[in-house]
Amino acid sequence: MQRRQFLIRASAALAALGLPLPLLEAVASPLPLGERHPFDYAWLKGHARALATRPFTPRSDVLPPPIAALNWDQYQSIGFRQDHALWGDMAGSKFQAKFFHLGIYFKRPVRMFEVASGQAQELAYDPAMFDFGKSGLKGKKLPSDLGFAGFRLNSPDDIRRDWAAFLGASYFRAVGSSMQYGLSARGLAIDTGMPRPEEFPDFTAFWLERPAPGSETVVIYALLDSPSVAGAYRFAITKGEPLVMDIDAALYPRKEIERIGIAPATSMYQVGENDRRMDWDWRAEIHDTDGLAMHSGSGEWIWRPLGNPAHLRYNAFADENPRGFGLLQRDRNFDHYQDDGVFYEKRPSLWVEPKHGWGRGSVQLVEIPTIDETFDNIVAFWNPESKPQAGQELLYGYRLYWGEQPPVQPTLAQTVATRTGLGGVIGFKRDHFSQRFAVDFAGGELAALAKRNATVEAVVETSRGRIDTVSARPLHAIEGYRAMFDVYPDDDSTRQIDLRLYLRHEGRALSETWLYQWNPPPPSERRLY
Repeated sequence: MQRRQFLIRASAALAALGLPLPLLEAVASPLPLGERHPFDYAWLKGHARALATRPFTPRSDVLPPPIAALNWDQYQSIGFRQDHALWGDMAGSKFQAKFFHLGIYFKRPVRMFEVASGQAQELAYDPAMFDFGKSGLKGKKLPSDLGFAGFRLNSPDDIRRDWAAFLGASYFRAVGSSMQYGLSARGLAIDTGMPRPEEFPDFTAFWLERPAPGSETVVIYALLDSPSVAGAYRFAITKGEPLVMDIDAALYPRKEIERIGIAPATSMYQVGENDRRMDWDWRAEIHDTDGLAMHSGSGEWIWRPLGNPAHLRYNAFADENPRGFGLLQRDRNFDHYQDDGVFYEKRPSLWVEPKHGWGRGSVQLVEIPTIDETFDNIVAFWNPESKPQAGQELLYGYRLYWGEQPPVQPTLAQTVATRTGLGGVIGFKRDHFSQRFAVDFAGGELAALAKRNATVEAVVETSRGRIDTVSARPLHAIEGYRAMFDVYPDDDSTRQIDLRLYLRHEGRALSETWLYQWNPPPPSERRLY
């Protein structure tokens, strides 16, 4: 419940990415506010390493009473003034940075610095930067050292819509060409899905490097801190389709970390074609992303549809040196969502591409029950096989791609739809409960094979129970094939059943591997109709 309450706040904000922010006593600059000092990524890594040798210091989240009293609408009315945008008056710059005010769920200030010519200078909070709208706040009565909650990036030719934002803990998000926000990423996840409260590391300071005139890339540095770890991050962000974030991270644990999540992504899945457990809404599908895609170190492509389980569900997919993984929104058909307010069909996918070998470990997926779309309930990340230990330096480099499609695609057919329902044969009385799965594949060689009605085999495996009524037949509407099969539980247990499916023709694999985890209902709910 603690995580769910935490995440509902994150998902509620269109421009906000998450969670409370820390005060930065532990990283106070040795120079007074406004003075310049040398800065580069090596310095930041050394600073994070030194910080990790000291005990973590919890930071206050007490806001001045007028700010603490704001409700959501009042907070949302606070805007940043365009004439105060960082780099807004710089000729030739393709970037502007604007800051978020503290308030509501964002209670701990984050320090901001600008970097130019290898020198960093802290940026002071000034109430004059903000239009307080209908918030009721009076800028002249606010503390001059209040600080900021986070920042967002705009382009000079579109000053109203931001395309990347960092706000809350280590959360951030971006958009591709659709300019539509959706899922979020974060710097680090710790103990996600464990039977105890999750730890949320914070980005406690940002260094925004002044871009060269005409540059297509802006560089951001961040310091991360939490009870378990300190870390240094470098983001090189290039706007486009997809938007690319080239990231380097250096992590310095304070203690052993049981479950660390590298390159974590957080999303929402309430209801879709394969999981209608929470289908009380008038819209047929409600999700930011509909599946976890993986490109394994061995070259296998895997698709795991997401779900909204009745109980927390955790899965680990073992791998060595993964080539990539991500939470994707494959379904781009407006008619499937019918949402003309938040446009789920335009939500970006997020693909993680390691820049070097990550060794042994697993892509881990956590699915948390949710009652509606205000809960972010999906988390995916890389977990190394060896648990991080105090005193280590952990270096990770990877790229994040935000957009409609990942930068790499399988040459094999892909899963384009997964549907489930009651099994059995129409017209015949059912005497045993079963679940029907209908999985559609398109792409690769399937269009040519479908035209000549070639025989394609559905290869299905299950961890327990019995598989029956297996078929694969051409589906000309999508120029592909539909695989169908029934799963019969072998007992009254509700334990998870693991399913695996791919298409084969003349001994050759035609499709990516489809994976699924299904929990049979209790016997009292196994209606045969």
